[in-house]
Amino acid sequence: MREPDDQDSGGRKSDRLKGDGRQTHSSRSTSRAAMKEDNKSVEDTTGGTFTEGEEPYLDDDESYVEPLEGSSSSFQDDYAESIGESRYMETPVPAAEEAEEKVKKKISESFFYDEMELVSMPFVTPDSNIPLDLLTLVHSFGYDCRKRANLQLLDSNTMMYIAGNQLILLDLKTKEQMYLRSSSGGGIGVIGVHPYKTYFTVAEKGVFPKIIIYEYPSLRPYRILQDGTELAYAYVDFNYNGTLLASVGSSPDHTLTIWNWKEEQPLLRTKAFSQEVFKVTFNPEDDEQLTTSGSGHIKFWEMALTFTGLKLQGSLGRFGKTATTDIEGYMELPDGKVLSGSEWGNMLLWEGGHIKVELCRAAAKPCHQGPINQIMLDEGEVITVGSDGCVRIWDFETIDTADTAEEAGLLEIEPINELQVDKNVKLFSMIKMNEVGANFWLAQDANGAIWKLDLSFSNITQDPECLFSFHSGAIEALAVSPLTYLMATTGLDCSVRLYDFASKTPLVQMKFKQGGTALAWVPRLVNFKGAQFIVGFEDGIVRILDLFDPKGLTVFVGRKRILDADIRLKQVFKPHTAAVTALAYDRDGEVLATGSKDKTVFFFEVERDYKPIGYITTPGPVCQLMWSGVSHRLIEIEKRKKRKELKEKEKEERRKLAKEMGEDGEKEFQKQEEEEEEEEEPLPEIFIPLTPCHILCGFYSEPGKFWVSLGGYDSGFLYHCEFPPYDKNSDITEKKDEPFDFRLLEDTEDNPITTITFSINKNMMFCGMQNGAIRVYVLNQNDPSLASMEDYWHFNMHDNNYGCIKAISTSFDDRFLLSAGADSNIFVFSFFSEFELKKDMKAKVPSPRFGIETEPIPEDIEDPKAYSIENARRKREHDKLVKEVEEIKAGKRERIKALRNELQKLLQMNEALPKHMQFKRTDFDLDSKIRAEIDRKTAHKIQRVEKELAWEKEKHQLALMKLKNRFRDSLENDTIVVHAIQSDHKISSYRLVKPSKYSKSKRPSQSERRPSKLERFEKDGTGKKHSQRDTGGSISVPEESIIEKGKKFRPKTLSEIMVENQIEKTRKLILKAERAQFKIQQRKKEWEELYKSKPGDDYEDPKDVQAIKEAQLYMGDFNLKTAPDYKIPEHMRINAAKKEEELGHLDSMVHSKKMHMNKCIISLRDLKVAVVEEIQCLVQELKNIQSALHESKHIPIPQIPHIRPEEVPEKRFQYDEETLLAFKQQQMKKLSDHIPQVEQAASGGSAGRFLKLSSGKDRDLTTRDSLSRSSRASAFNFDVPKFMEFAKADPTEVELEIMKRDEIKHLYMQQYLINRIKELIVTFDAELRLLRHQKLKLDTQMKLSDLHHVTLFQEMLLLKNFEKQENILQERVNSLDKEEQDMQWKINETLKEMEEKKNEVAKLQDQEKALYAGFQAALGENNKFANFLMKVLKKRIKRVKKKEVEGNAEEDEESDESSEEESSLESDEEESGSEDDVFDDSICPTNCDIGLFELALQLREKRLDIEEALVEEKKVIDNLKKEYDALSKKVKIVATNLNAAEEALEAYQREKQQQLNELLVVIPLKLHQIEHVVYGEIPSDLSGTLVFSNHSLGRLQERIIQLQEENSKQQKLNKEYRERRKQLIREKREMAKTIQKMEETVSQLMISKFGRVINLEALQTLSVNTTLEELKIRKLRKELSNAKEMKMWEEKIAQVRWELMMKTKEHTKKLHQMNDLCMEKKQLDSQLNMLQNQQGNAFQGPRKADTVAREKVTELIQVQAQRILALKEEIALLRKKGGLILPPIHPPQENE
Repeated sequence: MREPDDQDSGGRKSDRLKGDGRQTHSSRSTSRAAMKEDNKSVEDTTGGTFTEGEEPYLDDDESYVEPLEGSSSSFQDDYAESIGESRYMETPVPAAEEAEEKVKKKISESFFYDEMELVSMPFVTPDSNIPLDLLTLVHSFGYDCRKRANLQLLDSNTMMYIAGNQLILLDLKTKEQMYLRSSSGGGIGVIGVHPYKTYFTVAEKGVFPKIIIYEYPSLRPYRILQDGTELAYAYVDFNYNGTLLASVGSSPDHTLTIWNWKEEQPLLRTKAFSQEVFKVTFNPEDDEQLTTSGSGHIKFWEMALTFTGLKLQGSLGRFGKTATTDIEGYMELPDGKVLSGSEWGNMLLWEGGHIKVELCRAAAKPCHQGPINQIMLDEGEVITVGSDGCVRIWDFETIDTADTAEEAGLLEIEPINELQVDKNVKLFSMIKMNEVGANFWLAQDANGAIWKLDLSFSNITQDPECLFSFHSGAIEALAVSPLTYLMATTGLDCSVRLYDFASKTPLVQMKFKQGGTALAWVPRLVNFKGAQFIVGFEDGIVRILDLFDPKGLTVFVGRKRILDADIRLKQVFKPHTAAVTALAYDRDGEVLATGSKDKTVFFFEVERDYKPIGYITTPGPVCQLMWSGVSHRLIEIEKRKKRKELKEKEKEERRKLAKEMGEDGEKEFQKQEEEEEEEEEPLPEIFIPLTPCHILCGFYSEPGKFWVSLGGYDSGFLYHCEFPPYDKNSDITEKKDEPFDFRLLEDTEDNPITTITFSINKNMMFCGMQNGAIRVYVLNQNDPSLASMEDYWHFNMHDNNYGCIKAISTSFDDRFLLSAGADSNIFVFSFFSEFELKKDMKAKVPSPRFGIETEPIPEDIEDPKAYSIENARRKREHDKLVKEVEEIKAGKRERIKALRNELQKLLQMNEALPKHMQFKRTDFDLDSKIRAEIDRKTAHKIQRVEKELAWEKEKHQLALMKLKNRFRDSLENDTIVVHAIQSDHKISSYRLVKPSKYSKSKRPSQSERRPSKLERFEKDGTGKKHSQRDTGGSISVPEESIIEKGKKFRPKTLSEIMVENQIEKTRKLILKAERAQFKIQQRKKEWEELYKSKPGDDYEDPKDVQAIKEAQLYMGDFNLKTAPDYKIPEHMRINAAKKEEELGHLDSMVHSKKMHMNKCIISLRDLKVAVVEEIQCLVQELKNIQSALHESKHIPIPQIPHIRPEEVPEKRFQYDEETLLAFKQQQMKKLSDHIPQVEQAASGGSAGRFLKLSSGKDRDLTTRDSLSRSSRASAFNFDVPKFMEFAKADPTEVELEIMKRDEIKHLYMQQYLINRIKELIVTFDAELRLLRHQKLKLDTQMKLSDLHHVTLFQEMLLLKNFEKQENILQERVNSLDKEEQDMQWKINETLKEMEEKKNEVAKLQDQEKALYAGFQAALGENNKFANFLMKVLKKRIKRVKKKEVEGNAEEDEESDESSEEESSLESDEEESGSEDDVFDDSICPTNCDIGLFELALQLREKRLDIEEALVEEKKVIDNLKKEYDALSKKVKIVATNLNAAEEALEAYQREKQQQLNELLVVIPLKLHQIEHVVYGEIPSDLSGTLVFSNHSLGRLQERIIQLQEENSKQQKLNKEYRERRKQLIREKREMAKTIQKMEETVSQLMISKFGRVINLEALQTLSVNTTLEELKIRKLRKELSNAKEMKMWEEKIAQVRWELMMKTKEHTKKLHQMNDLCMEKKQLDSQLNMLQNQQGNAFQGPRKADTVAREKVTELIQVQAQRILALKEEIALLRKKGGLILPPIHPPQENE
């Protein structure tokens, strides 16, 4: 990659310096001059100094000849020194490079630049008398709240931020401002503060801007960094130690540079990214790692040492499946991971350049509603700042260890704490304030505020405090009071603000729904006090606001703090449909003109209220309005009069001349008049280009003349234009006038003037430029042509990129100049120095006018879509027209209705005629096509309406689905109210939502889970299969059993009998031995179990231990939970998780009980529905019965109960066409009525109708069903008499008897049915009352559970606050406990090893003793060489060891120790040798046994080996002892720390318990439950009382009696157990004596029987030799098998012999037959020969059959030849194109 410094920097700079002109050049020259003056402080690293002529730094053209990435070793060395890494210093530098290396330059620590030479100064035209301090900055009311990192803190009282070209240092206590100017005049890009708050950086904007580092608090420029980027810096950041500085540039280069800022040298440089980079930071834990983020990317950087030097290596973050996002805020974690935000509000955890996990809140909600702008780590907690105005605190451990196994990659976490700052707040960044004992932060609000936030989250946490409030975004308009030092501003942030710029205080602000775009102060001619201003807004509304001092109003009790000024809405109207851009009053104050982007200018008559006059349209949007002066109009009128008089005089003179000249003269006169008429024609139209340049501003100069400033191509000039003469026939859009004069403006080709104002005496013209600069031209008096506009004063104040000046104005007395820009800044300048101004200068706010308190505030227009004045007029006209049309339509409809009635009458008359005279229905149709066409059009209209409403239909369906998902799906049960039938009792169900997050449903375990159908089926299937197999097996068993039985019934041989006997004998012997062995083992096992069951001396009964433990826990004098020294038992300690589980258990229990009650109520509702249906059936049957009875015998039918709408709430969501039509009518009625009460009545009526319709339908259905059922029932039960159509006759006696019987039957059934109805009603009401009683009890329980729920929730919140610290303490206790256990395990292992080593030493000592004893035994007795051989054996000699070469220092030490031991052994040997000089062990003495001598030498070697091993083991034991001692000391220290940690945890638990005790618990009590009375009355103070349940109190009282009984019982048991113990001791002694006697008797019997004491167990287990017996049995079986096999083979041989004999016989028989056949064949041959000789003569001539056959063959050959020819011809035809294929030739048929 090519570096920016590879090009010619000098040429590049010279090309770009043209735009900014003088300021950059002067600042660069001043910086070099400062270096030259202080050259004495610039030192060389070798110790020399520069001379006066030398420059301390290289020139621009020579500064960076080589690439900066690792090319210079000096940069590497400096960086290595700064970060303290030795590995960068290890790279060797070749000698050639050292020779060519430039001299290192080091800047003195005390070196500072001259501040005055760095500050950019205003430009003044040379040789002019304009002073440099023409304007002095007095105050700034603005703040660029949308600039990144534009809020820094230098100390606890000083805040720093950028405002245009100024850096403002604001004292938070005194509100005083200090200003630092940009050195280049191009603006400030970004600021940063050193970690130690001793320096701050100002990274500027411009062509190759500088980074200036100032020392604080002296504010002197300390270091200047140059050539870091091309146009502007985007971000700067110091590393953790403050030794390095990272900067990143903005577009176009986006260069990332690492600086050694104290030496003003860049260490590394590279291109950060191709798109905008927002931020760069160092990793606080590792200076070699950096992170950059920006538009759609995040990049991770690392400084790597390559073979070419130190370089920056960047790794771009891969989003993977996650959507690409702009990353504004991020944070580096200590382990190298990075946590970043996203545009949708979730956090992304990056590891290794990839997203490890995406963090969100529960239910997949984002962490913030909008982008996360900043992430910080403070005191072990992660803080996120979001655009939603929230600050949330997250657990660092949870985020650091976050991981997920889901494909979505989402992990749900919840914040520990959160703070919602305020509504309409968009937090951009935060910085911590250094206040001791507090956790205060300053927050930058992108909506124009600076907040002070308290993030301590305690009981005394302060609410968020708004320290300062500013405009956010562009300020659109500014107006100054004509009487005092008041200023009003408005902007697109929907606010109007009022300032006192003399006393530098903001007074009041007022918020609206839309942003303000124009503002003007009402002139004194309209409002003498100057207490009104008018504001235009972007929705076309104009508002007149009253300004007054509220201190002059009547003060009411309880009123809030009175402000210095207040604003009140006076009048509002909407003349435009787009943004209002200009407001202007005429000079008399009688007419107000408003201009807008909607290309209209509206005029209002100004009286007490503003009345609209009319409007005109313009060719384009209006940007400025200015009324012409009175003198202009008068002069124009006078000019026109004079012109008319002159023209008339000329005409009269010409007429006189024409009369004198005659006819020729008259013709010439007519020609001249025609020419004059032609001359009087309108001028040609003004040329308007296709893309005309915008007019930015303008002003009148003379009557009919004006100056304008244009943008775009025409910028750089002021154009003097003139209005054309007025002509009614001309169109202003067709004019093509051109400016008649212009003025050139220096350096404004790309920087036009956007606004212009004048001083009062018109001697100064103030211009606001597009780049935020202010330009002041000095003019002569009465110079409308601007001839003297040459000298000017120019100064950059607002931001050069986006700080276009929107408004500029002077105060009423020309003492102040005010400017407002698009960069949110408002600057106040004075024409004098600040010291000459009065310090107590203050604006006077107008007093309120009389009666303002009682005036009603006009209704504001809040709807941006409201009609404008013109649109409202058009709407009225349109409504009037529509009304007239509707009246015409109504008349037509009435006419059609009359025709329809006439047609109906004709149709009825037609039907009344006889059938043969009636017309057909089709005869009435005039034309059938008309009806078809109408039907077709109707269908087409329906289809079109469906298509038009498809989107709306889908929209409403989606809305309905969302409403259902939001409100209905979360409901498990809606409220159902069941009413009793006869009484007023009712019962309602619980409105249940789905269980909360705390309730956790327990999943059934595998053992508890019921088997599914599939598992049962498989189980049944496998069972069936197994049963089939079993049956199959049982079927095949009988055949095998039959075979076995057949085998069993065969007679046994003698050998088989012998084998079986031998086997049985052996088996019995083995079985006997096994039984004896089993018996012995069983006896041993019983003895072992008996010994195991024997309790030890220190044995304690578990029941007793448990009883003692319970007594210790529950008996004695215990402290209450409120006691300060209360110790919480381990099982009673609780945390947030347990409390949450308890809360979930309570929720699930409450939910289950409510669910059960709801089921009961629903079943009761269903019962009522069934009862109503049955009553309907019974009533129908009753009516059928009463139809057969006389009316006098009728019993009143009970009223049928009905189902109310609230009993079936689910039917509210069932609708049909009628309900929809009713709903539509309701909506139409709501739209037509505006009275709320009528709306409520309409909605209530419609809702009731809706329910009645649906319920009525259901009732109809149920009645139909009941009717059908009743009809069927009546058909089966009763025979209703049907009156026949016969003549009535008197009934007979039989018929009378039958009728009487039927009447009795009907009366009985009538009474029975009525009683049945009453019984059903009474039963249902009883069920309802019973269930109601149960629900009342349950309601009481639910209220108590709600109270308990509140308590549990409060406890859980409190426990969550304690959870973090408790976890830390618990982890410390656990770690110390684990450490103690590990050390104890090591100690135990060391002790075991020591025991093992001691055992090995004892074994070696035993071996040595055994060696001596064995040698002594080998010597025998009375050996004369015994002493000599013993000396040989015991002699200490020097042995040569085999040395192994290894590199471990421990083995070297061991070898040194062994050599010391050997030297000590040698000294011992020498001493022993000195005792007997004659002793020599190398030669065996004469007569000495050589074998013994060699044995002594061998045993001596063994002895020496043993001694060496002993020495090694003892050393190991000593080392183990030292290790044991060290570990013991460590264990004591760890135990002490563990005790301290446990005490701290216990104290924290106690504190937590105290906090829990402070929570209030509500317990409802009745008066009879209070037993604490004083003198028969309840005391007023119940704080010293205890609350017990009756059950607990009863248990306590019972426990007293139980303890007394237990005490007496334990005394009795104690006495009994003592007696029992004495008896057992006596029995034990007696049993010991008995055992001893029996052992003596047994030993005597053994001696008498066996001669010695033997082992009876071994004797009992003796048995036969099983191997031998098995071999014998195998031998017998083999003999038997061999005999059987021989017998089988003999039988096979006999069988084969028999078969051979039979085959031989068969072959002999066949041979005889063949011989007979041969003889017969011979005879037949001889006979045949004889016959041939006799008959041969008869067949000598030709035969007929042969001739016929020959003919047939010839015919066949001919036919085949013909077919061959035909086929060849066909083949030839087929080869040709268009060949005709003939049918095949068939052979001729043969005639049979």
